Amino acid sequence: MVPYDASYPKRDNFAKNKTMKIALIGYGRMGHVIEETAHKRGHTVSLIIDIDNPGDLNAKNLEGIDAAIEFSFPEAAFKNISICLENNIPVVSGTTGWLKDYQKAAKICMDIGSSFIHSSNFSIGVNLLFRLNSELAMQMNKYRDYTVLIEEIHHTKKLDAPSGTAISLADGIINRHQGYKGWCFENEKSENMIPVRSIREGSVPGTHTVIWDSEIDTISLKHETKNRMGLALGAIIAAEFIHNRKGVFTMNDVLGL
Repeated sequence: MVPYDASYPKRDNFAKNKTMKIALIGYGRMGHVIEETAHKRGHTVSLIIDIDNPGDLNAKNLEGIDAAIEFSFPEAAFKNISICLENNIPVVSGTTGWLKDYQKAAKICMDIGSSFIHSSNFSIGVNLLFRLNSELAMQMNKYRDYTVLIEEIHHTKKLDAPSGTAISLADGIINRHQGYKGWCFENEKSENMIPVRSIREGSVPGTHTVIWDSEIDTISLKHETKNRMGLALGAIIAAEFIHNRKGVFTMNDVLGL
C-alpha cells in the first residue's frame, strides 16, 4: 500500500510560491486532521475557533489570515462564513445542513469581492464519484427499466441524515435524468423520487453507493472513505485554489472536472 502523502497533489499546481496563514473554524476530529494536513503542506494554522471561543472570530484576529476553513455546526456555519467574508477572508466550508442560507453567503462574497467555496464533501474521490454519477444518470435516461437507490453509511455520531454527499448525489441525478424530480427517505417511497437509505453504525467515516437496479442486472457506483485524510487534503487544496481568486467556486473548478 502506498503511504498517505499530504504533499500530493503538489502545492505548486494550486498556489505558486505561497504558504498560507489559515483560520480553522471547528476543531473536532475533522479540524485536527485539517490542521495536521495543513502543516504537512507547509501552511500555518494561525487561528483556531471552536465551541469554547466563538467570540474570537472577529476582524482583529482575522488580520493577516489568507483563508478560513470552516467545519463547524449547521447552526453556526452561516454566521462564521459571513464574518470571514465580510472581512474579505476567502472561505472554504464543509459544514452541511445550513444550505438554506447558501445564496446569502454567495451574495456577501460577490458584494465584498472575496472568494468562497462550499462542498458537501471535499474528497477528491467523492468529487470524481459526483462526475461519474452525473454522467451515468444522463445515460440512464435511455433505459427506463432501471430504478435508482442511494445508500449512505456513517458513524453513529453524525448529526444529519441523509448526508450532504447523498443529497449532492441525488441532485446530480435529478439534474440529468428526466424521470426524477426529487429525493425522499427510502421508507417514504413515491413516484419520481429517488429513495435514500441512511444507515448509522459504528465508526464508519462514510460509504456512499448509487445503485441502478433492473430485473436482469444491477449497476453500482460506490465510494468508501477509509479515513478523514482525503477530506482534509481536499479542503486544503480548495483553500490553496481560492486564496488568490475572487468569486464563488465549486470543487469542479478546483479539480478541473
